[in-house]
Amino acid sequence: MQTRQLGSYEVREVGLGTWNIGADWGEVSDEEGREAVREALDAGITFLDTADVYGDGRSEKHIAHVLDERDASDDVVVATKAGRRLDPHVSEKYDYDHLSSFVDRSRENLETESLDLVQLHCPPTDAYYQPETFDALARLKEEGKIDAYGVSVERCEEALKAIEYPGVETVQIIFNPFRQRPAGLFFREAARRNVGVIVRVPLASGLLTGALSRDSTFPEDDHRNYNREGDAFDVGETFSGVPFETGLDAVEELERAVPADLTLAQFTLRWILDHDAVSAVIPGSTSPEHIRENVAASEADSLTQEQHGIVADVYDEYIREHVHHRW
Repeated sequence: MQTRQLGSYEVREVGLGTWNIGADWGEVSDEEGREAVREALDAGITFLDTADVYGDGRSEKHIAHVLDERDASDDVVVATKAGRRLDPHVSEKYDYDHLSSFVDRSRENLETESLDLVQLHCPPTDAYYQPETFDALARLKEEGKIDAYGVSVERCEEALKAIEYPGVETVQIIFNPFRQRPAGLFFREAARRNVGVIVRVPLASGLLTGALSRDSTFPEDDHRNYNREGDAFDVGETFSGVPFETGLDAVEELERAVPADLTLAQFTLRWILDHDAVSAVIPGSTSPEHIRENVAASEADSLTQEQHGIVADVYDEYIREHVHHRW
């Protein structure tokens, strides 16, 4: 698998997102969650992304368990997130005292003295305009509790503001054929400032796997059931903010561009990786087969100009009006 620069780190360009082994994606047993991490490591993945609220620390603990049994903590970069434990979730609470407490808890969950990478977890927009929030992260780094810090954002505006702070090494953002706005000004600025870009929700909550249909149903505790209208958190996290039926129509059009030797998921990941500003993409899965297929996208040929053109046309016809102005 190819490697890319992610802030201070060099990582393989396909990582593993671990939201689904923590919570909000239906029932996943502890052993299934740990086995997904094992499979990722076996496939050559060196970058794992988690958060302190994924199952209230469950995802972090699964990662720690597997890294310990493999004695692999020095070979793998683990990024976690902090801030969503705040209640109420307000910008003024993104301060040193709260962030320090969250970092200490993650250090315990991940069984490490210093966290590789801590990201603010989609804070309210006002937090990006608080220098004291980023001063707190710098202080935690100086104290040796974290090695690097970045942000996970909802909107391009937030990403652009965050990278004005010199200590911010990475930005995690939603980017895929259904969420193309980051490829404009933000990617250019991130590249200019040598900021690493982590792409989350690359497969639009499963829409861009081609495995969903109009008859698909989801468990009660799956965000694809309870967050379609943004009732629990930002609606852009579920199906990338695209209305489900519209997304299915767009997928049907996209599939005509997929070559015979790739799945739609691999085609999507290759499309993402064709953007040089991207440092790592983090699809999540508990399926060993899907994890291996995701990794294989790294070795696939870049898409043709015609294929990129079809993706652009589908976005303009079906998707743009729903998402482009919002995120």
